[in-house]
Amino acid sequence: MNELQALLNDCLVRTKHVENAALINIDERKVCASTFGFNVPEENALNLICAFYKNLVQVRREGLYFKEKYYKCVRADEHSIYLHNPDGGLIVVKTYTFILVATYRAGMYPSVCVEAVEKLADYFREKGS
Repeated sequence: MNELQALLNDCLVRTKHVENAALINIDERKVCASTFGFNVPEENALNLICAFYKNLVQVRREGLYFKEKYYKCVRADEHSIYLHNPDGGLIVVKTYTFILVATYRAGMYPSVCVEAVEKLADYFREKGS
């Protein structure tokens, strides 16, 4: 396990309100770390990057598909996108270097997931990444 995977596990999954998480490197356009068993297809990684840089208004209006599931948008701005469906939700946060994506399932507290993901994103921003 590398340092980034350890951060995802320690800061997010251990809250018990984040099911899975991944870090997508914006410049390389690929996943550089993820929690065990959480595979983000390249097409989904590119869609999340584009959501911030090209399609934010469209995401607000129409939601988006991630791993073949539809998510309705709850909030979307230049830093964060919050989405949900009946089975759970998706939190997507942009830093300078990364797109941080986390999922939660029904029964988990979305507010705890959001808080944990936003705190980790703040940590990356403070470090300049």
